[in-house]
Amino acid sequence: MTDPWFQPLFAERLGGINYGKGTEIYKFEKIKRAKRAVLAAHPHRQLLDFGIGENDDMADLLVREVAKREIDKLENRGYADNGIAAFKDAAAGFMKKVFGVTLDPETEVNHAIGSKPALAMMPAVFINPGDVTLMTVPGYPVAGTHTKYYGGEVHNLPLLEENGFYPDLASIPQDIRKRAKLLVINYPNSPTGAVATRDFYRKIIDFALTNRIIVVQDAAHILLSYETPPLSFLQVDGAKEVGVEIHSMSKGFNMIGWRMAFVAGHPKIVQAFADVKDNCDSGQFMAIQQASRAALEHPEIGDRIRDKYRRRLQKLVAVLNKVGFRASMPGGTYFLYVRAPKACGDKTFANAEEASQFLIGEQSVICVPWDNAGPFLRFSVTYLAKDEAEEDALMAETEGRLGRLALRF
Repeated sequence: MTDPWFQPLFAERLGGINYGKGTEIYKFEKIKRAKRAVLAAHPHRQLLDFGIGENDDMADLLVREVAKREIDKLENRGYADNGIAAFKDAAAGFMKKVFGVTLDPETEVNHAIGSKPALAMMPAVFINPGDVTLMTVPGYPVAGTHTKYYGGEVHNLPLLEENGFYPDLASIPQDIRKRAKLLVINYPNSPTGAVATRDFYRKIIDFALTNRIIVVQDAAHILLSYETPPLSFLQVDGAKEVGVEIHSMSKGFNMIGWRMAFVAGHPKIVQAFADVKDNCDSGQFMAIQQASRAALEHPEIGDRIRDKYRRRLQKLVAVLNKVGFRASMPGGTYFLYVRAPKACGDKTFANAEEASQFLIGEQSVICVPWDNAGPFLRFSVTYLAKDEAEEDALMAETEGRLGRLALRF
């Protein structure tokens, strides 16, 4: 196939003249291809899908009923721009009720069409060519991708098991600190499941003040905290002085696909984010904002969702330990992050990706490999099961299939 006439016009950030010619396949695409292949090869074998990273249930009935009513209101037909007051008030109320954090809904809260766009826009607020964004890995790469789009650089901070899956701030070279403008963190952490402590956030704040770096804390999984009550970055003194926290409606309220989030924190940062956002979109549909407002006014919805995923994680931990993994309950998220097996029979695995592909091909067990900071597999408990009986049946099948492999670690 010949190149189109405009091939040389693609931006360098996308690969320029070589855009679309790369052969590297993203790991999630590899998993999709392996799933298709194993389904074709074993059409009657149940797929045990622990790779899904999105809630398996619909939003609460209360939320859906509000959405149905609001969609028929004439006043909700227009552009929302930077958000309606009702949603901002609800977000501030939620932060006060759940975390004891006081926010001015007019100046310290702004909605976003999901946390992904918020993370994508943050580099536009601060990054110039040559600036650095500090990012934890493994993790969600969007802020780093957009940092590079603006001519900035990304400095990765590996999340190592021996460090409790916290970044080693002391390891950052001095020249990187001088050029760094953003530190993006994510707790409860995806995929490791680690949760932040007040002491950890205190260290983050001190680091930010000392090095004059803005903190962006991605709190997408915050309501899925198991060991302790959910802890907001903004609960710690000084946090608002150095950054913002991004909250999502997706994970904690079963509202994936609704595309609603909010950015909260220092008013000047929130204002700058709103200015960038105002030049990127015209706001989320107001009926969805009203439904999200209703969800935030009922945080007990999140309690029920947390209880469900805690139960599922406990069951999966027990099963994986029985078949040789070294698993323990995560502090948060609906992910279980465990060391990948090294071998099975006479077959050895060079990394987590090879182990993942083996599990898919041999037993139709889907999990996500992460090799950024050691060979780990991520199992998600967002599989489809209508009740506990189906959960238990799926766990029994998982134990049987993985157990007969005699994996070696």
